[in-house]
Amino acid sequence: INYREQDFVAAVKEATEGRGANVILDMVGGDYVQRNYEAAAIEGRIVQIAVQAGAVASADFSKIMVKRLTHTGSTLRPRTVEFKAAIAAALEAQVWPLLGTRKVAPVMDMIYPLTDAWRAHERMEEGDHIGKIVLDVG
Repeated sequence: INYREQDFVAAVKEATEGRGANVILDMVGGDYVQRNYEAAAIEGRIVQIAVQAGAVASADFSKIMVKRLTHTGSTLRPRTVEFKAAIAAALEAQVWPLLGTRKVAPVMDMIYPLTDAWRAHERMEEGDHIGKIVLDVG
């Protein structure tokens, strides 16, 4: 869903026949927190893994209560190597097959040769990208 071209809450509702998303992995935070609550299904889960739009948000908690939502957060930085290895193993077993069949695919904005790393940084600083900005080291 290109949130710059369409309302992501409406798009999620349409894609799920009105139910909403069971799980939302949020890297944005800020003003998007309330929108995530609107896009979530009843008993849905929102997992906060970054706060690119800000760590402080204003939210209507009645939406959490009425929908029985769970909003949790995590970061891998303080975790042990063993914990990170277990996550890597689970990803390999559960997510890699989905990538292989293209049921799940990353959104790529631009790929730059390593010699143009400065352009990649400019693109990121502009904030107009959607998806990953990749440096090709090959």
